[in-house]
Amino acid sequence: MKTKLIYIILAFLFFSPGLLSGQVISPSVEKFLDLEKNQYFADRDSAYTDPVYGLKKLIYGNRRFAEDKSINPRQTDQDLQNTEAGQAPFAIIIGCADSRVPNEIIFDQGVGDLFITRTAGQVMAEASFGTIEYAVEVLKTRLIVVLGHQSCGAVDAAMKLPANPPGHVVTLINSIKPASLRAKAQNLPDKEALDFAIKENVIEQVKMLRGLEPVLSRKFDREDVLIVGAVYDLHTGYVNFIEETITSLPGYSEKLASN
Repeated sequence: MKTKLIYIILAFLFFSPGLLSGQVISPSVEKFLDLEKNQYFADRDSAYTDPVYGLKKLIYGNRRFAEDKSINPRQTDQDLQNTEAGQAPFAIIIGCADSRVPNEIIFDQGVGDLFITRTAGQVMAEASFGTIEYAVEVLKTRLIVVLGHQSCGAVDAAMKLPANPPGHVVTLINSIKPASLRAKAQNLPDKEALDFAIKENVIEQVKMLRGLEPVLSRKFDREDVLIVGAVYDLHTGYVNFIEETITSLPGYSEKLASN
């Protein structure tokens, strides 16, 4: 009887696509984004005009990458020439400088698709804010994604709080410190505590951008700009969007009810 039960459990694990996919998306978020099972493509033009659709495009592109189905779009000589006169990226990615998280590759996007700013721990300061506002105001990009990642060295440093960090590294640690302290308060094992801090750091940064005056806060409240957070899994290749940064969007409940 025990042997039979083990086989049943193994079969469930190996043949349940939801468990194996590694892409963690709740049913309510799937409904909000109108995501389709086994879908890998979304229109580029619609992604630029509609930030919710743009989020879907990022999810589908990452799905291609994680499942070894990347198409490397818009990367030919002609694509380079087409963007020579200007750019219209459909998403702004605020990511970590970690070399293991190349944004265009993990989202399977091409030339002119993503406007990217990267620092260790995706810590932001005045130059970052100006860069993001430029993309929103001048390039009319309407989707902003704060992208953390598993095993982030900057967050790990903030967790360990070294006594004498070299040079300006202390500025990174101080920015991430609130998330690290909340993680420490959970009394979790080291790996779980680091994962908790990484997610908390992204959530904190999303909240900061949503309240950033004078540009982002007003556009976010008017639903002109969508600001969400995500964490990239180095092991699976999937980017998992943080549910509470989506369910807290203005108009989320109304759109969900209308779908």
